[in-house]
Amino acid sequence: MMEFISFPRHARKGLDLRHQTKEERVADYLREGIISGRFPRGSKLKQAELAEMIGTSITPVREAIKILEAEGFVLGASHRGAVVAPFDIHATEEIVDLRVTLESKLALAAIAKLTPQNMEELRTLQQEFEAAAMRGDRDAVRGINYRFHELIYMAADLPQTLRFVRILWARYPFDLINKLDNRIDRALAEHREMLSAIIVRDEAAMLSALRTHIRAGWDEFKANYAG
Repeated sequence: MMEFISFPRHARKGLDLRHQTKEERVADYLREGIISGRFPRGSKLKQAELAEMIGTSITPVREAIKILEAEGFVLGASHRGAVVAPFDIHATEEIVDLRVTLESKLALAAIAKLTPQNMEELRTLQQEFEAAAMRGDRDAVRGINYRFHELIYMAADLPQTLRFVRILWARYPFDLINKLDNRIDRALAEHREMLSAIIVRDEAAMLSALRTHIRAGWDEFKANYAG
């Protein structure tokens, strides 16, 4: 059984999540699991199995799934079980534009608020990214990518903006993009650029690197999909 404290690293240190409810922590764990591919698109999320896996009661799992349903990560939350939502390729161009706008706003608000502990956490995540990329572990890379961005954006302290970003993430094909040849290596280089800018608090460089990172994966996916 997975203990509750084995949630993503930023849920244990780096960011102050003392006021986060248990269902919000479960939602964070499941959200990362969906983005990383641990819970594939179209798969069923069974409350009892998840509760046993995480090491908690069914109630916070049920409430967490409701949060994810509202965000669009899952469909049909009920006693029969929720299903991880698919994505609509025809809507993704607009989603990318919205991601650039909202995530730039969050990153800009966060850059001055990130603490030394946050910075150390980002460095650690980058090291984990490097190791996962060397192993060719695509699922780990997606999870680390999620935690990297989530840590930054939570520091912005703009919860409504972050909520809308999560809604966009639910509709974005992270899993398919990371299957592209050599995409992991390119994403790794993009993260290096972002982290370097964040460490010196260079807003212009950080925004440029972030926007490149968001658009690059989608542009590569479109090129391959069209082909």
